[in-house]
Amino acid sequence: MSHALLQNGSELMTPTALPAGTLILASSSPRRRQLLAEAGLSFDVVAPTIAEPNDDLRGLSPQQQAEALAYFKARVVSDRRPDACVLGADTVVALGGEILGKPADEADARRMLNALSGSRHAVITGVAVLCPHNVRLIASETTYVTMRRMTPDEIDDYIRSDEWRGKAGAYAIQETADRYIVKVEGSFSNVVGLPMELVARMLAELRRRPEAHRAI
Repeated sequence: MSHALLQNGSELMTPTALPAGTLILASSSPRRRQLLAEAGLSFDVVAPTIAEPNDDLRGLSPQQQAEALAYFKARVVSDRRPDACVLGADTVVALGGEILGKPADEADARRMLNALSGSRHAVITGVAVLCPHNVRLIASETTYVTMRRMTPDEIDDYIRSDEWRGKAGAYAIQETADRYIVKVEGSFSNVVGLPMELVARMLAELRRRPEAHRAI
């Protein structure tokens, strides 16, 4: 991915754009690690060891749910590393009134792909950055994706590929699922799992005005 995609006005996200101290990615996602590394950032990785509290998030909008889950992930790592800035993220897919997270099994993945086939749906990633001295910033990015109709054989083949495992909405646009996508409106990296344009703006904002984002 070109660094030009990460540009924010005249400012490009670089290691000097960190708010303070060490940056930690609170995620086990190889896609998020790759996106941060390609941006030239130096960071550590600590996977959050929590069960996502989906039952506690009922009634929230897709954006609110993604932001809350991103915060939960960042918080559990921040509690262990209060000296660092911790970045957490969570991606969901929204179609109509349904929020699609990671499929539980093959049957769930098939259900999601059948629902998304031929649709225009929203991919939402919540991002939370928690820094020392109770400084934090939470936001989300929404990208609209149009998927062509998949045939039953194509769905069967995709299920057999196992690419759906661990992917919100049961597909990975950065792998072979791109053949089913006809239009992406907004951030492509958001659909991969981390909206780098938003991350750049958030880190730059925390560097410029950390006191404005201190939680009381």
